[in-house]
Amino acid sequence: MIDLHTHSIFSDGELIPYELIRRAEAAGYKALAITDHIDASNIDLIIPRIVKALDRVRPFVSLEVLSGAEITHAPPELIPDLVREARNLGAQIVVVHGETLAEPVKSGTNKAAIEAGADIVSHPGLISREDILLAKEKNVLLEITARKGHCISNGYVAKEALRFGAPLCINTDSHSPSDLISGETARRILLAAGIEENRIDTILENSKQLIERALRRN
Repeated sequence: MIDLHTHSIFSDGELIPYELIRRAEAAGYKALAITDHIDASNIDLIIPRIVKALDRVRPFVSLEVLSGAEITHAPPELIPDLVREARNLGAQIVVVHGETLAEPVKSGTNKAAIEAGADIVSHPGLISREDILLAKEKNVLLEITARKGHCISNGYVAKEALRFGAPLCINTDSHSPSDLISGETARRILLAAGIEENRIDTILENSKQLIERALRRN
């Protein structure tokens, strides 16, 4: 399993980073990004601490660990600056909390995230055709999620992204130990979203390629 959207106690997760990493390692994960919720109030507090923790633990774990952030409920107008600041502070994976049907995310967030060059738009809800085409152009991954509530639009996201050729990924949006999943469960979630078996490996490869791009940036 490659999971590029998880949360620790630095936002609303239950685990400190090292326990989250250890549990992912024990579950057979190949890669994990810790992407705690940020806005302008805490971006300079959270990202440097995650970067420091991961720099120290990398020699001692068997999976790739990446520093990240999820820009959450920020006004669309602020998203470009927050994406740039997150990268400057050391976030290797920048996620933007998309227009999920489960929360009152401001309209225009998906578009702002894609235009700003975020890596992933998480749970993008009823994302428009225009934004899907923009994600394809900019190679921004649209998330299929294992997270309860956010997952209710998985079928729509999968159908429309595949229809227009936009890249997909699957993440857990984990907040607790029980949210971590196996690679086989990830495949089943993709199948349940209406994705054909012969497309699944391509979707999983998108996450691998994103990691490669992130490591080259840093």
